Amino acid sequence: MKTRRVSARHVSSVALAACMLVLTACHTPAHTTLTLSVAASLKDAVAEAEAAYTHDHADVDFRNNFGSSGTLASQIEEGAPVDVFLSASAKQMNELETKGLIEAGTRHNLLRNSLVLIAPRDSKLRDFQGLVNPSIRLIALGDPASVPAGQYGRQTLTALKLMDKLKTKLVLGKDVRQVLTYVETGNADAGIVYATDALISGQVRVVETAPESTHDPIVYPVAVVKGGRGEEAARKFTGYLSSPSAQAIFVRHGFTVAAQ
Repeated sequence: MKTRRVSARHVSSVALAACMLVLTACHTPAHTTLTLSVAASLKDAVAEAEAAYTHDHADVDFRNNFGSSGTLASQIEEGAPVDVFLSASAKQMNELETKGLIEAGTRHNLLRNSLVLIAPRDSKLRDFQGLVNPSIRLIALGDPASVPAGQYGRQTLTALKLMDKLKTKLVLGKDVRQVLTYVETGNADAGIVYATDALISGQVRVVETAPESTHDPIVYPVAVVKGGRGEEAARKFTGYLSSPSAQAIFVRHGFTVAAQ
């Protein structure tokens, strides 16, 4: 009888422990890893926004893919597992939305930027027209086929009637950060980037800001990608990006908050 009572007590302890594990599991939030495809010009700002978000949402991790918006959109079209897309142009977002790859009601314009001509700090370049000078041998520009900054840059050079004169001087970058690097390292005598990219470098100076009338509006839309593994968490995070605390981060990095 004594042995039987000990066994019963042991069984009860095991059962209680099992119940406690179940209850603990029920009250522990599921951990989610969100995969973000983000325009290269947002790399630093988004990293800071994610760090602020995880401070209050310890159950969320981020996996980032930074690059040109055109390349990122193509990857999504090909089935890459992405939860959130943050583009540097409406064009790529429009294409994904037309193909039914964006969750309805999640897209909104998040930020705006401006386009600038940059040169090394000791350059004597004074404006866009000065690019025709023989002393300017190479001009870095994002590849217009996939890089929004390159598309805006081509529009500006065309509007200023410079494109035909400068075609042979252009060296194309895979994204806007590579364009910045070309100028920083002296591999290009000038480059066209976003104002926010010029802001992070101490090795270049802004020569001139492109008039807004010379290019399409530079708008950064964000949306949840259809078929992502963490839709609910993705919706919450994209909502956070429009919050005052997140917007303050983007403004510190030189962006302008887009009108909703």
